[in-house]
Amino acid sequence: MLLWVKAFHVIAMVTWFAGLFYLPRLFVYHADTHDELGHTRFCTMEKRLSVLMSIGAAATIGLGLWLLAAYGGEWMAANGWMHAKLALVLGLIGYHGWCQVQVKKFREQRSSGSAGYFRLMNEIPSVFLVLIVVLAVVKPF
Repeated sequence: MLLWVKAFHVIAMVTWFAGLFYLPRLFVYHADTHDELGHTRFCTMEKRLSVLMSIGAAATIGLGLWLLAAYGGEWMAANGWMHAKLALVLGLIGYHGWCQVQVKKFREQRSSGSAGYFRLMNEIPSVFLVLIVVLAVVKPF
């Protein structure tokens, strides 16, 4: 049963990251859009992607908590890499929240970020992904 939970945890994580990679890219293009039709289209795309991304996040976190509960406290205490992974996941949740704030700012036409700023912010999930996968696969400590 736990292998199924792990499999769906990974699938949900891929869904979440797809949104985390693409939503800030939409912000890049939205920041360069100055017509009302373009603004409306980007707001629609951002909102829809934001919903799917949030579903992926909730499923990833829920299934991850299920796995942690199944493995138990002793296992958790003996696997320091998991503590680091969970700290990174908290950071990722913060980044997810930042994305949600940006969706709202764009919708309200209050975004002050440039395309370059969003291009830079778009790289952050890549760092999280590399670190989380290395910790989960290599289990260095």
